[in-house]
Amino acid sequence: MNKKKIINDPVYGFVTIPSAFIYDLIQHPFFQRLRYIKQGSMSHLVYPGALHTRFQHAIGAMHLMSLAISTLRNKDVEISEEEEEAALAAILLHDIGHGPFSHSLEQTIIEGVSHEMISSVLMQRLNEAFHGKLDLAICIFNNKYNRPFLHQLVSSQLDTDRMDYLNRDSFFTGVSEGVISFDRIIKMLYVVDEQLVIEQKGIYSVENFLIARRLMYWQVYLHKTVVAAEQMLLQALRRAKVLAQEGVGLFASPALVHFLHQRITKDNFLSDHSHLSWFTRLDDTDIMSAIKAWSTHEDKILRILCSKLMNRELFRTEMRSGAVTATEFQELQKRTQATFELQDHEVDYFVYAQTIQNSAYDPTQNNINVLAKDGTLLDITAASDLSNLDALSKIVVKHAVIYPKEIFN
Repeated sequence: MNKKKIINDPVYGFVTIPSAFIYDLIQHPFFQRLRYIKQGSMSHLVYPGALHTRFQHAIGAMHLMSLAISTLRNKDVEISEEEEEAALAAILLHDIGHGPFSHSLEQTIIEGVSHEMISSVLMQRLNEAFHGKLDLAICIFNNKYNRPFLHQLVSSQLDTDRMDYLNRDSFFTGVSEGVISFDRIIKMLYVVDEQLVIEQKGIYSVENFLIARRLMYWQVYLHKTVVAAEQMLLQALRRAKVLAQEGVGLFASPALVHFLHQRITKDNFLSDHSHLSWFTRLDDTDIMSAIKAWSTHEDKILRILCSKLMNRELFRTEMRSGAVTATEFQELQKRTQATFELQDHEVDYFVYAQTIQNSAYDPTQNNINVLAKDGTLLDITAASDLSNLDALSKIVVKHAVIYPKEIFN
């Protein structure tokens, strides 16, 4: 069987699957599950085109990794075929541990467990299935290989993961501010002392990359309406879990039933392999089919949350520089309780405060180094002549208060 296939990607055109092993990884059920997990979580409720998936993103990131390795080889950086395939496998599988709706439900379905941890566990499972062929890929993924630049291409502040999701998310949302010169950045990559650096003539493309990342976070990923939708989804699942554990009948797929009827934490997740097995059967379709069914459930709280999600009657989110006062928050709760005729303990499902923070660049972690013409290395913030680039390294904190719109009608 010919396994050197091509995929027609709307962002990059034809993407080549480079080897039979990479093809087999893509065909594995663990990876195919990513076809049914949205890349942008609830952002499609603001940007209707944002229906692309983690599967598409992983393929795109693998393509950019291939371009990066080709560029470095052309600059006489020695990369063996074994290292190349391992790096491609590592970036291909970097998101394999994502659950339904990507980051929105992270550490909710399984408490205290990140998608990176689940990715690592699933890669170990795949390594067993493929008789150790992922040994080097796992070393690169976990930054334990003696050539750190390969890990930096997978996970850093200028990696192929970020380059693809910014490019892809801006494409599907139509938010042009997220467009980056990914091809220019890749052409400017170099390796010094086994560390990934950017050549000085690529500095403006990296500046644009960091600015685009900041704009995409506040305009797409942390858009106030997206934040409201994600909170409503979280609260609906929280309510469903309470009802399920009280013995109330709920429609749910077998995989979702497993997670509704028991509390799964980091400790018992790692000790009981059945949890991982059920997790790999869970995707967006499990959640959305349940939300659709619950929109007519007899429980008022669950019904209201789910019907509003299905009909895009989303709660209002106010973003502020300062936290909401206790008096104002209590007034919102009081109005909500009266409007929906809720008990005291039920108001928390409808009114909540949230702190949101983000920085486009963190110079204290995996900093982006610029290779000057004299051979010295400078952090991007020191090398740049853009006055506001240093400001992008500061953490921006915003406070959100979320409540039903009807309470002020």
